[in-house]
Amino acid sequence: MMNISAEDYLGALYHLYEKQDDKSIGIKAIYITRLLKVSKASVSEMVKKLAKKSFVKSKPYSNIFLTKKGLEEGKRIKRNHRVIEVFLKNVLKYNVNEACNEAHKLEHAFSQESIKRLERFLNKPKKCPHGRKIID
Repeated sequence: MMNISAEDYLGALYHLYEKQDDKSIGIKAIYITRLLKVSKASVSEMVKKLAKKSFVKSKPYSNIFLTKKGLEEGKRIKRNHRVIEVFLKNVLKYNVNEACNEAHKLEHAFSQESIKRLERFLNKPKKCPHGRKIID
């Protein structure tokens, strides 16, 4: 089990990775600082921790690359977030921004079994309220 902060970083890394046209160039740390509103030092420290757990590869002052393990975990985190967003928006009638904020809090608490059940309840949605694909 990973801590919430590590999950936040992996989710952010996957989000940035997903948006890139050229997936081979890695992710700049500055993009993570902007997305998560954290310092460069915080990003550097977490990248070291994630590298020790084989989620990322990175050298000092270079781009960050998700490993296969990191891609899988990042995808899982973003998938959970998006399924929960659909539930919050469509069933509980949150607006898109509220659904996103609440989903971020809940994505850490839901088990994979709960996500599967929620997805079945929602008839396997294909996109989140932001229009992003819900990854299999």
